[in-house]
Amino acid sequence: MKKIIAIIMAVLSLFMFTACESESEVGTYNIEMSVKDFGIIKLQLDGSAAPITVENFVNLVNDGFYDGLTFHRIISGFMIQGGDPEGTGMGGSENKIKGEFAINGYDNPISHKRGVISMARQSYPYDSASSQFFICHEDCTQLDGQYAAFGHVTEGMEVVDKIAAVKTDANDYPLEKVVIEYIKVIEE
Repeated sequence: MKKIIAIIMAVLSLFMFTACESESEVGTYNIEMSVKDFGIIKLQLDGSAAPITVENFVNLVNDGFYDGLTFHRIISGFMIQGGDPEGTGMGGSENKIKGEFAINGYDNPISHKRGVISMARQSYPYDSASSQFFICHEDCTQLDGQYAAFGHVTEGMEVVDKIAAVKTDANDYPLEKVVIEYIKVIEE
């Protein structure tokens, strides 16, 4: 009997070690985003708040997915949105991810305040997020519980302000291209 208990304890210990190890893989990430003719935005991603979203975003960043894409939707006083390879708001990457927010059964503690980055998605299904993201230009707390917030701007809100000031058409598409030169993970 003692032998069986020892084996069970060893298996549980291994399981707990593996679970902790995989959880730590999606931690905090520092991100640098260069926007052509506008400047650098630095972000800190919080994997404890939205691990699936952070892992997806970081994988896309490491693959160079965002390099050369645009901020295709700009609403001053609300948000700037990018990450669509089509530039229309209809495209994304190959993968869809779980929506990590309250109405989808997930407790996400990050409020959509000025400078927060969050994943865009279709209205429904809730698990339709892919690559599109937005940065809150001003507080958008009405979005809390409906979108997966996953980090915040640490430097460069003046760049977000400049982008938010770009003239747009009636559908909130910018009249000039706002190009993401690159997004990369940085070590600090």
